[in-house]
Amino acid sequence: MSEPKYVQIANKYARQIRSGAIPPKTRLPSYSEIAHDHNVSEIVVRKAVEQLHRAGLVRTVERRGTYVVERPNLTRLAPERQMESPETTFGSETDRPVSVEREIERVKATDELADDFGIDVGDELVHVVTRATEDGNPVSISDTYHLPDQETPDATFLEETLAEQIPTALHATWLNVPAGDSAITVHQRFLDNDDNLLMVSDVTYPRGRYQAFSFRMTVSPSG
Repeated sequence: MSEPKYVQIANKYARQIRSGAIPPKTRLPSYSEIAHDHNVSEIVVRKAVEQLHRAGLVRTVERRGTYVVERPNLTRLAPERQMESPETTFGSETDRPVSVEREIERVKATDELADDFGIDVGDELVHVVTRATEDGNPVSISDTYHLPDQETPDATFLEETLAEQIPTALHATWLNVPAGDSAITVHQRFLDNDDNLLMVSDVTYPRGRYQAFSFRMTVSPSG
């Protein structure tokens, strides 16, 4: 799924701000200037700037403009970016090398997964383990399950449950979390317009990776 224009613009400025290419206290170009440079409307620019606000990267001073904050936070945005690839998501957060590895296998649905997806126990699901590193350091690992015919789920809604808890053994090992220590976990359920489950994912991040989490729940227009 290609990124909306406003996400592309927000990610571009986010990378420049976090890398220091746009220093703190710098005034961003006006909406009309950004719109002209990217061949989009000012409505699109406004949405991009709103995303930068939610990410804690900029502040707006009435009648003066939008400025880069002194201490930009690393904020995880959802769900605008939930259908991105991890390469795009983490690449928008840093100018350091990002590497993503995936293990994909067909598995039989357990009692719990069968109940979640509304299928029979033993029916086939696709299981994807995704591991991400930034400059060689582990930053994320996820377990995702979806139906075989839902490689790119056309989700309408995203439900997320955020918690700080002890990760699974697989996730703890990848993130180098000491035994008994907690990590940030996000349980995601992607649903269609009829509330049918299309995909479920458990994502784990190291504590301290993000200073804040920003959520919006509708991921595509309902039909």
